[in-house]
Amino acid sequence: MPEFTPTSKARVIAIANQKGGVGKTTTTINLGTALTMRGKTVLIIDLDPQGNASTGLGMAPETRSLTTYDLLVENAAIADVSRETSVENLFLAPATTDLSSADIELMSNSRRVFRLRAALTQLNALPKRVDYVLVDCPPSLNLLTVNAMVAADSVLVPLQSEFFALEGLSQLLLSVREVRETANPKLRIEGIVLTMYDRRNNLSRQVEEDARANLGELVFKTIIPRNVRVSEAPSFAMPVLRYDPSSQGSQAYLGLADEILERHELVA
Repeated sequence: MPEFTPTSKARVIAIANQKGGVGKTTTTINLGTALTMRGKTVLIIDLDPQGNASTGLGMAPETRSLTTYDLLVENAAIADVSRETSVENLFLAPATTDLSSADIELMSNSRRVFRLRAALTQLNALPKRVDYVLVDCPPSLNLLTVNAMVAADSVLVPLQSEFFALEGLSQLLLSVREVRETANPKLRIEGIVLTMYDRRNNLSRQVEEDARANLGELVFKTIIPRNVRVSEAPSFAMPVLRYDPSSQGSQAYLGLADEILERHELVA
């Protein structure tokens, strides 16, 4: 397998969990925004055909002329697909439902799992040097998620604080191992972040204890609380850090960004 040498030193993080409703898109949008507030330039790549990250950043479907479908299937350049958002230094490669056919359309392509990785070799064509690329994956372990893992340096897993939360995580970790062994030997787990956490709920505390007992330091110290402001922000097409910067949810995402930056300084 040829070595992947990107033309930019951006860190690429796939945000993935095959379970839906765990906070992948919310984490992608708000972690990206938090990183910009720490002086970083961020590109979000929406790889979910539902396009929720695109909608959550205020990009109406009719304005998405070039999308991640064009990036993966039609060989569009990353600079042409990426758009500025209302958040300074936060760029977005949007998605539409067209992306749902990418699995079928790429099936005959022998390099189908490398499409995103190839696209990211052109990051230097963007108007600003990108420090972080966050890939919002669909809620399944399909070709789109595999493309994200093959292109990524690491995988960040949002884990909802509810019963059966740890079920399915083993399959995701197996998928990461398979990608590491076959296509991207440098892929690692960025960490597990507990989301929708309710400190008043015994179940949330039990999930946290189980996660930390089984996964140790892979679990971030930062916990994303169940917070009404986090839930409201998407209906206003903005990150919670813009909607209510002082809310508990906003502060938690800033804490997560700080923890990630600290980890990266230690391994740099």
